[in-house]
Parts: sequence; structure tokens; C-alpha cells
Amino acid sequence: MNTHSITEADLHAYVDGRLPESRWGEIEAYLAVHPDEAERLQAYREQKAALRTLFDPVLDEPLPAAMRELAELPPAGAGAPHRPLLTRWSLQRIAASLVIAMLGGAAGWLGHGQYQASERLAQVVPLSRQAAVAHVVYSPDLRRPVEVTAEQEDQLVKWLSKRLGTPVSPPKLGAIGYELVGGRLLPGNSGPVAQFMYQEGSGQRLTLYVSTENTVRRDTGFRFAREGEINVFYWVDGKFGYALSGSIAKGELAKVATAAYDQLERK
Repeated sequence: MNTHSITEADLHAYVDGRLPESRWGEIEAYLAVHPDEAERLQAYREQKAALRTLFDPVLDEPLPAAMRELAELPPAGAGAPHRPLLTRWSLQRIAASLVIAMLGGAAGWLGHGQYQASERLAQVVPLSRQAAVAHVVYSPDLRRPVEVTAEQEDQLVKWLSKRLGTPVSPPKLGAIGYELVGGRLLPGNSGPVAQFMYQEGSGQRLTLYVSTENTVRRDTGFRFAREGEINVFYWVDGKFGYALSGSIAKGELAKVATAAYDQLERK
């Protein structure tokens, strides 16, 4: 059995259940002698499961009025039947795919014209969900969970501050057991956002999502949301919107969020 010809596309097809069953044995033999690859694929499976948990409820949410109008064709003439162009089932999935495309970043940036409508879409996709999606996409990554590591924190801060157009820096959470892993730049609704990642001794990771897009609301209260299996504490302070996400218990996450809030509030 030749396992040297296995490609990255083969591995992704295996995870997605799209690889022919006749090749499963070949992939499993490859993973048996490459435990690091097996661990990486398991992380991908966990990401997929977390994304399903987050977005399956979106399929049952009410459609915006503008999208409901797309479900019907105008009459072709007098007495012509009024037939639906798209079913509600297909429209729900179109709406969900738009949300995923906005938040995941994997599909790339949407067209500039579509981003002009982001203010309306932001009403459908709150800060807490944006942060939770970014968390489940990147926190399980074993090889490259961040773009710039904590060893280069000065460069990370300068880079993210330049891209966001305002000074931004990660709070220090080592006193409560969470050390900075690093950070990355992500696409937001209408511009860049920052994500800082933290990890404690057991390997548990938290992410702090920092945006300048969610501050039109003056409600600066400290809020909690549960997005699928992810707990999120989020708040607005000055020009920034912050969201701390993790799969830990609400009480533990609250302690970390409070420590971050206290530091960032003074900046």
C-alpha cells in the first residue's frame, strides 16, 4: 500500500466523508504511522462539529423581510400564478451561508458592495457569535493557531494596531493561569479585527476578539452569551468591542473576562 502519494486534498476529503470508501484503509494506515497528522485531522473534525453546533440554529431563525421577498417571482401577466422562486429551505441555507462566509474568513472577503450592507447584516450576526466562530475555527489548530506568537509580542501589537488604525494590546492574564499564545488578524464585517489567544497549563485555550465595528451601540454593559458549546463574555468600551470566548464553565470564564475587562477599561 503506497501511503507516500497521499495529498492534503485526500486528507480533507477523508475528514469530510468525501473520499471513496476503497481508500479509507490507505488513509488509516498513513495516520497510524503519522500520529501528528492524525491529531491534526481530529482537530479539524472538532472544528466542523463546533461550527455545526453554532450554525444549525441559524437555519431555524426567521428570514429577514428583504430575503423573504426574493422567494416570490412577480406575476408574468394578468392572471399568472404567483409561484415561489426559492423555497424557504433553500433561503434559510443561503442566509446561513452568507453568515458563515462573513465570519469564517475561509471563503475570503466578500465584494465591496456587499460590505456596504454590513450594518444590516450585523443585526443578524452579533459580536458574540462572530467571536465564537473565530474561536472554534482557530483554537483547535495545533500547528498554527496564531499568525504571530507571544515571543514577538511587540511586533504583534504594532502590526495589529496599524491594521486596526488604533492602538490595541492584549491584557496580561498570567496571574490567573492563562498565558498569551499570540494573535492574528481576521476579516470583520467591514474591516479588520484582531484575535488574541491564551492557553493554560492543561492546554485549554481562550480567545479575545477585538473589534472597532460594534461600537455604534452605547450599551457598554458586561454581557454573556452561549453560542453552541462556546461561552462568551462581551462588552463595548470606548472605540472597541471585546468578546472573550471559551469552552470552559461560565464561572471560570467570568473570572478571566473580569480580569481582562479591568485592564482594558483603564487603557
